Amino acid sequence: MTTPFDPDLHLKQDISEVSQIQTIVRRLHEKMQRDATVQNTTDSLRNFLQVDRVVLYYFYQQWKGRVTFESLSNQKFSILGSTGPDECFNGEYAAMYLEGRVRAIADIETELIAPCHRDFLRDIQVRANLVVPILTAKGLWGLLVAHHCQSLKQWTETDITQMQQGALTLASAPSIKEN
Repeated sequence: MTTPFDPDLHLKQDISEVSQIQTIVRRLHEKMQRDATVQNTTDSLRNFLQVDRVVLYYFYQQWKGRVTFESLSNQKFSILGSTGPDECFNGEYAAMYLEGRVRAIADIETELIAPCHRDFLRDIQVRANLVVPILTAKGLWGLLVAHHCQSLKQWTETDITQMQQGALTLASAPSIKEN
């Protein structure tokens, strides 16, 4: 016994498939917009600051993150995909960044920082470090980080302001603030 052809059922299935395809295309478009915004922001900041590396450290889980974007002066400075020193970044540090903490370190060798943090920064070739939070309505979304690898760097108020503006640009991007 064969089932009779039901055009309404086939139309509903076709509409459902079209809707699923539209959802996939919309998500891809949003991801491409977000990626372009992040890459443009990190490239612009690296050029302005004249540093070796600017990265986006994205929190994919509470206080667990990964470098998901980077702008480099030279490919040898790539740390894409690396995770931070989880044992060093805890709720105490997260709370400070949630409050808007900006951390500017001119020289990791002379700055008073935890040994695990210094070791981590050495491992990824950092000599000077500038970190600003990316804050959305949902909390600490990520960190925007500038690294100078070849020498120490005295960060200026203008440097800090530019990084904060970059973090604000990212936080206000529709594809980020809604995540």
